[in-house]
Amino acid sequence: MSFRTLDDLPSDLTGKRVLVRVDLNVPMQDGAVSDDTRLRAALPTILDLADRGAIVLLLSHFGRPKGQSRPDMSTAQLVMPLHRLTGRSVRFIEDCAGPEAERAIATMLPGNIGILENTRFHAGEEKNDPELAKGIAALGDFYVNDAFSAAHRAHASTEGVAHLLPSFAGRAMQAELEALEKALGRPERPVAAVVGGAKVSSKLAVLGHLVDKVDHLIIGGGMANTFLAARGVDVGKSLCEKDLLGEAESIFEGAETAGCTVHLPYDVVVAKEFAANPASLRTCNVHEVAPDEMILDVGPAAVEALGDALKTCRTLVWNGPLGAFETPPFDAATVSLARTAAALTQDGSLVSVAGGGDTVAALNQAGVADQFSFVSTAGGAFLEWMEGRTLPGVAALLRQD
Repeated sequence: MSFRTLDDLPSDLTGKRVLVRVDLNVPMQDGAVSDDTRLRAALPTILDLADRGAIVLLLSHFGRPKGQSRPDMSTAQLVMPLHRLTGRSVRFIEDCAGPEAERAIATMLPGNIGILENTRFHAGEEKNDPELAKGIAALGDFYVNDAFSAAHRAHASTEGVAHLLPSFAGRAMQAELEALEKALGRPERPVAAVVGGAKVSSKLAVLGHLVDKVDHLIIGGGMANTFLAARGVDVGKSLCEKDLLGEAESIFEGAETAGCTVHLPYDVVVAKEFAANPASLRTCNVHEVAPDEMILDVGPAAVEALGDALKTCRTLVWNGPLGAFETPPFDAATVSLARTAAALTQDGSLVSVAGGGDTVAALNQAGVADQFSFVSTAGGAFLEWMEGRTLPGVAALLRQD
């Protein structure tokens, strides 16, 4: 992929106004940030630009105000958290476009950091309104997009502005795009993909795209039950989308045509009730699931075989857990395979890229999130990338000369 980064900006940005689209949509509890992961992700870009003398102007949405101004969704709440993390003063600017914002920015000095008001207080943000995009662009000399997690939305601050100013990828965006290129753009083969989760319906597009891209497709979670049922396996009272058996069969056919091996569990962990450590817990062959049992995890023999498959691969992309990982012991398969992938990554034999909310939580639970090559915290954007969709916020950067 060809896109410009911060390295393509002048080394001296003294007094230049740089609009930086970040994702500061962080969870709050009792008026305080409860998880500052996204704030920390933005720091390398913010500090790089400030240290070059730029006037750094942060753009972000915060919650879903639906075009209304709401104090509880004001980015003013993020001034102090950003001040603590950057060690610099951070100024709040009470709009993200228009005369009030222009007047406030005019008084800022080289190296200053400002956070603009919630972009979604303007109804035109989510409509990608050209006039709002022009109003935002008028505040800056350069535009930097460092919010991959919002790149799947064609909004004024993520896509519209990028066509009006010289545009660049920030450090977090750059790392994300380079990791994704290694995973599916120009990967080292063989390539494996782990796709899990509850429902096939939410991952059909992903699976359909991946069978043409990977050599091994590992299907887990509740969605594996639908594929097992499509192959004639009685999955008892397991979660199963019986109306999608035809679509599952189409995935099998597409994989066969593409030369992709589909991996389904042949032993499973079952129980009569979904609860932590139920008395009815047992491991069995998939053909031995009783009518009153539900499949809640992949069995140990299948996990070992999947680990052996990963050892033959050079690249792995992972989205979704193999079982109901939130409730022990149904996290065993996910934890085991994640640790195998992490060990292979640390050995230098595997490039591993993972993403999606449940996936990040599962890797953290396994204690290996920091041992993968790259872990994306983007949810919808990561999933749409796995579907092979063009992400508007990324495409706007790629179209730069």
